[in-house]
Amino acid sequence: MPKTILITGAGSGFGEAAAIGMAKNGHNVIATAQVSPQVTPLREKAKALGLKNLRVERLDLTDPYDVAHAQSFDIDVLWNNAGMGEAGPVFEIPIDLVRRNFEVNVFLPLQLTQGFIRQWIAAKKKAKVVFTSSMGGLFTPANWGTYVSTKHALESVAEAMQQELKAHGIKVQTINPGAFYTGYNETMADAPFRWLDDSKHVTKRAALRAEFDSFLQAPDGHLDAREMIDRMIEVVPADTGKFRNVVPKATEDMLKAHQLAAWENAI
Repeated sequence: MPKTILITGAGSGFGEAAAIGMAKNGHNVIATAQVSPQVTPLREKAKALGLKNLRVERLDLTDPYDVAHAQSFDIDVLWNNAGMGEAGPVFEIPIDLVRRNFEVNVFLPLQLTQGFIRQWIAAKKKAKVVFTSSMGGLFTPANWGTYVSTKHALESVAEAMQQELKAHGIKVQTINPGAFYTGYNETMADAPFRWLDDSKHVTKRAALRAEFDSFLQAPDGHLDAREMIDRMIEVVPADTGKFRNVVPKATEDMLKAHQLAAWENAI
């Protein structure tokens, strides 16, 4: 059955591509973008593709009027895909940047979700919430700790929510992309260089840049995004499936091995 799906963070990357794919599959998609300049290009793209079932709206989660407007939509699936990332050593990163990353990636999506859940429970509506987490929601590499800690938090929120809402017929899932090449990780890797100062910090700019470059240039650091997009198009509207969806399989295997090894990790 066709679903009505609201996607946050659909102005680019995974969200945009999956929105188009789900609309092509017959679902009614409300694709939202944080900034106004992303709205019209996506509307024009939908028009050129003949996708009358792809509606594009602005949704800045920091704007209470945008949020209230979005919560007036009658939807079957809420896909919390919007996010941002701060990188760099957690022992040196400015705390205000950590707070902002949690605000955007955890608190604001939770606030949006709570509003829809209240409506669904009151209407006795069976619905679904999907969170875009990350491979980083399940392990923590050095210098990515701020961003991935927000994804660890989302994992906990989603896991608790799945148990709490089961009796109401509301399903909850996470999607955990590996290191796919969308430009997101590359931009995040640039973020610490706007505050990192060789005269003030222990971590040196050249060393951190070399570490990030090594990670992003490795074969598993810039995977073809198509595989993840195709899985998102399948997972988000589905009535059945796994709670956690890690892609690709090699990343899932790595994460399982890492979590097992964590029990023997010595200080």
